Amino acid sequence: MDHKSDTSWKEWKLVPSASMQERLETVRTLREDELELYEIAKDKLTGEHYLHYAYLHRNIGAIGTNGQDEVFHQLLPLESDDVLGIMFSEQPYAYPEHWQKPFLRNGPEGDYVWFDPSYTEAEGEYEALGQQILEELNRFKAEGDLSEAAVERLLRKLEADSEEK
Repeated sequence: MDHKSDTSWKEWKLVPSASMQERLETVRTLREDELELYEIAKDKLTGEHYLHYAYLHRNIGAIGTNGQDEVFHQLLPLESDDVLGIMFSEQPYAYPEHWQKPFLRNGPEGDYVWFDPSYTEAEGEYEALGQQILEELNRFKAEGDLSEAAVERLLRKLEADSEEK
């Protein structure tokens, strides 16, 4: 996919790492140790700010990696208020608990793709609904009434319960 070099990464599905290296500059390092880095970075061409999170993953004894460590990078788009809040009023920014909107993360080939963390919330809701259905089915089986009317009541109850969620 051919990208105009001055367009926002928010419009791209895949962001080449070369584009990141070319356009991204550090505004302020927030925290850095041997395993993690947090910094506010800016796209030099668009002026957009990102919270850059990098972490070192140690591959001790992993098959096929020769024990080499890997560094992963993630970039969360920031609004102006977020930039000021993080820099001056101790607004929390730790990954993953404060990363609730789509962000860029790099993959094994080095390019960046958008990741939407909201699926995890929906996944939990679906898991709870599945557990509730399983409990209803177990109750239904224990009651022993397998008539057409009983099955219809069960299905109506399950449908009503799922619509409440």
